[in-house]
Amino acid sequence: MSGERAVWVVPAPVTPSLSVAGEAGRFPVRRIFCVGRNYAAHAREMGSDPTREPPFFFSKPGDAVAASGETIPYPPATRDLHHEVELVVAIGRGGRAIPAAQAREHIYGYGVGIDLTRRDLQSDAKRAGRPWDMAKGFDHSAPCSAIQPVARVGHPERGAIWLRVNGTQRQQGDLGDLIWSVPEVIAHLSGLVALAPGDLIYTGTPEGVGPVGPGDRLEGHIDGVGDLAISIGPAAP
Repeated sequence: MSGERAVWVVPAPVTPSLSVAGEAGRFPVRRIFCVGRNYAAHAREMGSDPTREPPFFFSKPGDAVAASGETIPYPPATRDLHHEVELVVAIGRGGRAIPAAQAREHIYGYGVGIDLTRRDLQSDAKRAGRPWDMAKGFDHSAPCSAIQPVARVGHPERGAIWLRVNGTQRQQGDLGDLIWSVPEVIAHLSGLVALAPGDLIYTGTPEGVGPVGPGDRLEGHIDGVGDLAISIGPAAP
């Protein structure tokens, strides 16, 4: 259909997006990739060996993003919803097989994210050897703060990352504790798929993950990147 305007047979989906600090424009979200067990202490608390084996990835749909300040409905089909605070990398320039030494050139900015997880569904899937999709990729499962452009914050490599629930500290770590650094993560991931502008990478969570329920307020923070706050509402009707 070169030169013609497409006519859709059903309504076209709206492009999910996030606000950008200091900018009127927004960051369009294409895909969401997440790194599993990228902090040694979290790997241990999940019963795994935190050796430096190749990183593994899982995905969430782009429209799973939720903005800071939102109230997120408690998801269906779970009684064990967990929080996982993470540094989020926003890709601004695509590429395939990106060398780690060049990875920072592909980053537009960073954010504070929470990987919400239906832990009971994940545990069931692990026992049965099945995919994690419905444990990780459900509606509103990827809250994220405004994106901070690299021009404003540089490339954070160290600094506190933490999460509080109703004012009580649950997670505490440092970006320097990442098993695989951000450039290494990009290098590995781009060897599996071609990255593109709009992709988000959730880089892993420190120890202290735990359950949340309706009425809880979650606050996440990363030094030099910013803050994220969401509330958990009642289950959607």
